[in-house]
Amino acid sequence: MEEATHKQEEEITLSEVQRQTDEWIHTYGVRYFNELTNMTILTEEVGELARVMARVYGEQSFKEGETANLSDEMADILWILACLANQTGVDLTNAWRKTIEKKTNRDKERHIHNPKLNKIGSKCE
Repeated sequence: MEEATHKQEEEITLSEVQRQTDEWIHTYGVRYFNELTNMTILTEEVGELARVMARVYGEQSFKEGETANLSDEMADILWILACLANQTGVDLTNAWRKTIEKKTNRDKERHIHNPKLNKIGSKCE
């Protein structure tokens, strides 16, 4: 039991997220939903995160019974993204490395020189 608890506390890599997702699907989920269904589910989950963000950081208030479950909504998005990555053969670790490199090469000076980001008292602070 102690070893299982320790394992849960370790950091999880994107590769491990994909592996655990695949293992769960094949153990409990019977099979993956098709890619289009999962893309639709991803859209739904992003909408659920948007709803919570609007209530926590925006001007909307919570309806009776709603909670600020940002972490749950973000984890649901990661889950379905891992499903889609597994289904389409995308290695999220390599994809992440490539996107960081792309953004660094493209944007390493772009944001530093953006007056909208450097303006004191901007709404983004």
